Amino acid sequence: MAAIRAAVWETDEYWRRRIGGYLAGEINPQYALPLRVVFVAVEHGKIVGFIAGHRTQRHGCQGELEWMDVAATHRRQGIAGQLIVRLAEWFVEQQAYRVCIDVQPQNTGARALYAKFGAVPLNPHWMHWPDIRVVTQRGDSRDPGKREP
Repeated sequence: MAAIRAAVWETDEYWRRRIGGYLAGEINPQYALPLRVVFVAVEHGKIVGFIAGHRTQRHGCQGELEWMDVAATHRRQGIAGQLIVRLAEWFVEQQAYRVCIDVQPQNTGARALYAKFGAVPLNPHWMHWPDIRVVTQRGDSRDPGKREP
């Protein structure tokens, strides 16, 4: 996971500490609650994508998508959508329906992806799903020909 993040920003060691600390509950996003999760997409024994989220009280949300990234060589294959669906299922299991994500205004690709899955702007830097169950109810969100995270 660290290598995937480091390919875009910072170093492998930075992300090892950051992701490890987040999952251990030692690094806490603002208003984060203790329950966290990460799901990975694996191909031939190698992690090619991941998504992480946690319960929160930030912006009146009940959940927050912390990170999502797919290796550059595996993008545009449906992996990100499958990861979003899996995290949405986890949030529903936790009865956390209003879910937020911090996404830079200039990151038009990510914003379009989240919008495709029903997220709407909350403010210039945040989007949210008023009810994440819309993601789990999509009939086309999983493609049986794509890898399963």
